[in-house]
Formats: sequence, C-alpha cells, structure tokens
Amino acid sequence: MPVSHKHITSQAELVIIGTGMAGIGLARALRRQGDQRSITLVSADSGDDYSKPLLSTGFAKDLSADTLAQRNAAVLGEELNAHVVIHTHVSALDVDNRTVLLDGGKTLGYETLVLATGAEPRVPFRIASSLASRFFTINDLDDYRRFRTALGQGPSRVAVIGAGLVGCEFANDLHAGKHHVSLIAPEGSLLPRLLPAPLGNALGDAFNEAGINLHLGRSIDSIVLSNSESIELRLDNGDTVSADFILMATGLVPRSALAEAAGLSVAPSGIVVDRQLRTSHPNIYALGDVACVDGVNAMYVQPLQASAKALAATLSGTPTPVSFGAWPVVVKTPLLPVVAYPPITTPERWRIEGEGGDISALAENKDGRLIGFALTGGCVRRKVELSRVAPVLLG
Repeated sequence: MPVSHKHITSQAELVIIGTGMAGIGLARALRRQGDQRSITLVSADSGDDYSKPLLSTGFAKDLSADTLAQRNAAVLGEELNAHVVIHTHVSALDVDNRTVLLDGGKTLGYETLVLATGAEPRVPFRIASSLASRFFTINDLDDYRRFRTALGQGPSRVAVIGAGLVGCEFANDLHAGKHHVSLIAPEGSLLPRLLPAPLGNALGDAFNEAGINLHLGRSIDSIVLSNSESIELRLDNGDTVSADFILMATGLVPRSALAEAAGLSVAPSGIVVDRQLRTSHPNIYALGDVACVDGVNAMYVQPLQASAKALAATLSGTPTPVSFGAWPVVVKTPLLPVVAYPPITTPERWRIEGEGGDISALAENKDGRLIGFALTGGCVRRKVELSRVAPVLLG
C-alpha cells in the first residue's frame, strides 16, 4: 500500500524511482513472473497508474484525470504488494552506501536500484512571472489535471508551441474538444523528425481544413499580456496570435541529473546503460525515457515495454539483453492518420508514392534497401507489411 514520506520503510530489496509506465511496468513484470522481493516505488507525483499515451486523447472525449487513472496509488500498491511512496522527491543518490536520500531528510536503502525517472519538457525560453499561470506542459496525469482545470467548461483559445509528436497530437485533440487552436513552430512542416516534408504538408492541410491555425516557419518575437488579459504572441513576420492559454510542446529532455550527480555515466541522450540496462554502477539500472541503451534513446511505448520485460528477466536471474525490434510510431491525429518508423541514419532518398492525404514514403539507403518509412491516410494499413522488412534497431 502507498505510504507518505513520513512513514517510509528504511530498506527495500528493490527501489524503483519513478511511477510512470516504465517503473510500474517493471514492477508488474516482476510480480507476474513470481518475484517476491520487497519493492518500493518512489513517485514525485500522485503515483496513479495510467496510460500516458491516452493523455493526448482526453480532451476530445472530455475525460477527467480521475477517469484516465486506471487505479490510484493505494490500489496499485495492493496489486503489486509494494510500497508506493507518493509526492516525494529524491534529492540525491549515495551509491557507495546504496542509499536514496529523500526530501525531508529521510533515507531509503536498497540492494538494487532502478532509475525510471523519465523525461521532462524542454522550455526553450524564459517565461515572465506574470504569464506563468497561463503556460502549461503536459507530461503526466497531474499536468493534464491542471491544464484541464484551467480550460474550464467553455471553449478556450490555445496556442500550441511545437510541431512535433506532442504538439500535433494535442492540437488535434484540443480541436476535437471544441477549443480554438493555433500551432506555432519554426519548422516548415509538421512532424519534421518523423515525416518527410510532403507527408508533413499533407497533415498540415488536414489541420488547416479542420480549422487549426498553422504558423509554420515562424519564431516568436515576444509574448505579452494585453489590457484585456489576452495573451498576444508576436511572430517574426509581424503576425499576432491571441490566446487564453499556451501549451508548450517543444521536446523532452531525459531526467538524468540524479544519476549524473551520483557519478554515473550520462550522455546528452540519457543515462548510459548496456543492453541489459545496467548503468556504470553494477547495482543500478535505468529504463524508459531516461535511458540511453547502447547509444539509442527511444522515447516510445514499444521500446519501453520491451525494456521492462527484459529487465525483469535480468533481475530475476536470467540475464536478458533488450531487443526493441521494429517499433513504428502510431501518431494520434485522427484528422489524418500517421504511422512512422524514422530511419536512424540519413536516407539516400525518400521514395514517395500516392497523392492527397494517402501517401507512402519509403526511406532507402544507397543500395536501395528499406531503412525506414512514413505513412499517412489510407496508406497506414501498410504498417505491418513494412515493419516485417524494416531493419531492427536493437536486435
């Protein structure tokens, strides 16, 4: 059962920092295979068990945060036979003494430690204190709860900053929830890391036709609060976008500061781990968005699930290197369905087939071999076919 930071057991055989899909998924995988060790999960938030991908579908369906939560921390703790410590921040790791230092001066010893701290939103510019209450990021259920509360019952004007996966999914979802959406980004087309420009433009056309206002290829010169309490975003071409709220969707950064401060090996793309998800310290592992596995950081559901399964086997005595397989990304943009399996290396060319919103783009190397793909509209049905012949990232 969950406990507050005032009643933490002083020792656990396994301590997992983080209660997102990675941390909970690992604990669940261990219990599923009969592992009986004592487990403590430490959460900086409410510790509710929920599916993070569903956050960008909640506004269209008018779902509350409580509805999205599959079980609260109390039920989760009972299900996993684990302590779930909520609303508690980890201040430091003492790796020599196998101790986690918690806020308030509490300590928690461990035999094995797993870092599942995820990633946090990147905010590329300073936000004035007078505007802070109107800026939001959505990276967990508590963020969703705060933003949904701020939007209230009536339609609001929301400026989404960012044209990547998070920005496009929330723009589509907020629009479906009857809000007035403007999307601003410096890139010239949507989903630039996943789609070649013709497919990104097709998604942009679908957004435009639905009434989402796109301001692509634009940077923001200033953000001010008008006399009418409207937020005015002044763009580099002189245009002004008016909004009630701003949703920042400008990328994610692995939360690796704890590991770095403790002397673990850390790269810009996350905590460095081997194929068994072991860090540079033999009793500490990392998985999920915070982990850079053999040089690869894959912030998607399928690699995360594969990592949880492999690490559970390893911790239970069967060393198992993680294999990601082929993991095409299904983008939740119902205005135009999108599936992408981005190539790791720059393709020699994109072979683009189709027209309108139904387009296939095949990334090929200099030998003509498929190294990735992107699909929109009716062509997304090719996902299974192409995944079978696409190269495996970590096999």
